[in-house]
Order: sequence, then structure tokens, then C-alpha cells
Amino acid sequence: MTDITITDSILYVGADDKTIDLFESQYLVPNGISYNSYLIMDEKIAVMDSVDERAAAGWLRNLEKSLNGRTPDYLVISHMEPDHAGSIRILAEKYPAIQFVGNMKTFQMMEQFFEIDMSDRKVVVKEGDTLNLGSHTLQFFMAPMVHWPEVMVEYEQSEKVLFSADGFGKFGALDTEENWACEARRYYFNIVGKYGAQVQALLKKAAALDISTICPLHGPVLKENLEYYIDKYQIWSSYEPEDEGILIAYASIHGNTKKAAEKLAEILEKKGAKKVVLTDLARDDMAEAVEDAFRYDKLVVAAATYDGGIFPCGEEFLMHLKSKNFQKRTIGFMENGSWAPMAGKLMKAICESMKEITIIEPVVTIKSSVKADTIEAMEQFADALLGDR
Repeated sequence: MTDITITDSILYVGADDKTIDLFESQYLVPNGISYNSYLIMDEKIAVMDSVDERAAAGWLRNLEKSLNGRTPDYLVISHMEPDHAGSIRILAEKYPAIQFVGNMKTFQMMEQFFEIDMSDRKVVVKEGDTLNLGSHTLQFFMAPMVHWPEVMVEYEQSEKVLFSADGFGKFGALDTEENWACEARRYYFNIVGKYGAQVQALLKKAAALDISTICPLHGPVLKENLEYYIDKYQIWSSYEPEDEGILIAYASIHGNTKKAAEKLAEILEKKGAKKVVLTDLARDDMAEAVEDAFRYDKLVVAAATYDGGIFPCGEEFLMHLKSKNFQKRTIGFMENGSWAPMAGKLMKAICESMKEITIIEPVVTIKSSVKADTIEAMEQFADALLGDR
């Protein structure tokens, strides 16, 4: 178990998973993931969430060691997604007297995942309710659609600890030294990103609390400089750009669209662009491309035409952005086609349905490979893209 100090009476009992390759079967996690669970030791003992079933054995060892012979009274269930609730049945069987704390939607979902007799084991809570453990008191705040409808967070009043469910989480096991913002941003936009309005509502509730520690269900416990983390969430959930910069995301078949993207980056840098980032949509991590699209204020998508449509990885990228509620950005397009370029028209159609999007006109068309006239068009395109500097 990773050695994490929260307080004398609030203990970490979670587990790292370094064997997982894809989180939620879609997101690359080269440094693994942590499944966080906590234990509040008091007259009554509360376990704060369980873990993915794949980490259950380690979690139970950590739990037994920290309990030191005592029996837990409650399991508080913030979120029913299997990476957090996957071990509920195991705990229910190990501790037959334990009671389960959740809201009405929690228990509706629990019946779908597990066949557990809950007739005398449910403690149903709603917004603002409290649960007294002795010297510790948990207060419950509903957080629907952050990012499932049953999600709730808990605030421990005496030690000012917020158990934030998936909020403020990140990819990466706890024994990994890495920048918090990068993997927290990739995690946020790919998993929670669609639900900015709901995150904003939860942040308003949190603003009324005196918080000294944030305990998320993934990633490190946050104790210092909490304003930094909260500010990041304010920016991300309001869909405002975090940094000034241009992401050029290209979907190239034989390399000519890639060369055009690289040439545009060169032109933009010569014209004084503050930051230009290139990503190969066919080869680079799609989740990281999505993260960078939300991070910067401008986006260029360069894609080849393929079977009368958009080269698939380019279309996939745009559909990811649309599904995550991409907005408040300036977007331009470059298309490539040897006989009937169509990608630009189709990419524009996807993006025109997004909120507060400024589209740079016209689309730059590459006919097979970059030529002098293409470079001239890219020069004008770059001027339009940088026009509001």
C-alpha cells in the first residue's frame, strides 16, 4: 500500500493498479491508475468507497491492517461505476453487519450490478443530510452527472476533508512522479468533460465549505495550494481556454497532409504564434489530442479525404470533441484530395453544430501535395488565424 498520510483518524486504504493497459477500455494509462478508498476511524467506522474488483485483494489487506481487529459500520458509496464499486459484494459478504450509505439512485444502480439483500442494510441520504460517526460528521452533497446520475460527495466537518468522488482525479498510480495538471486534464476532459455545467454546480457547493484536504477516487490526495486545483476545474468546466496556443491535429494517409500540417506550423511560428502543437491523429494518443484541443484557444484540423468522407481518425477526433461539448474556440481546416476533396466541407459541418465556435474561412485545399499555391493559401490562412492577436 502506498504510504499516504491524511489525518490521524482518516486513513488511506486504496490500491494502485500497474497491470491495467486501458482505463475504461479506451484510455491509455502507461503509469497505471489508483483506486482510492479511505477509512474514517471513530466510534463508528466508515469505509469511503470500495475499489475495482481487479484490485480487491490488495484493498482488503489494506483495510484489515488499518482496522486492526475492528469491524467497519458503514460503506459510503460515492459512485457506482465498477472501478469504485466493483468490490461491494466482497465487502458485504466479509462484513455481514455493515450498512451501505448512498442515495436513492445509488441503490437503484446497486440492484442492477449486484444481488445483495439490502432490506436492513441501507442508509439512504439526500442533499445536506449528515451521518455522525462520533467526533466525525459526514455531510452529503449530490453531484448528479459528475459524471453519473447517482454521484455524491461527502464533507467531513471536523477535519474539513472533502471526499470528491471522481472530481480532482487523475490518471496514474500513486507511486508515479508526474505533473498533476497534464494527466488530470486528460482525465477530466475525456471522462467528465461533457458535464461542465454540472461540475460548475458542484464547485458552487464546494465554495461554501471550508476545505483543507481533497480526497479523490483517483490520483493523489490534495492538501496544499488547493486554490490551484480548484482554479483549474473552474477553467475546465467553463470551457474557457487554459492557454494561448494552436493545436494542429492532422489525419494523414501517405504523409502529404502531415507535411502540410508541418508547413503550417512553420508559417505560424514565423508569424509569431506563441505556441504551436502538432499531433498525429493516426498514431498519437487520441485522449491526449482531445486534452490539447481543450487546453488551447485555437485548433486546426487537417485531414485527407477518404471514400468521399473524412479520413477516419480525423472524423473520430471531431466526434470526440463534439461528444465532450467542445466550445468557445477558433477552428480552421485544411483538406487534402487527389480528385474530389470533401473533408473540409464535412469537418465544417460537424463543428458548426458546436457552441461559440469561430470558423476561419476559407478551407485550405491541398491537391495531393503541397505546392507554391498551397503555401500562399496557408500564409493567408495563418494571417486569418492569428488576426485577433
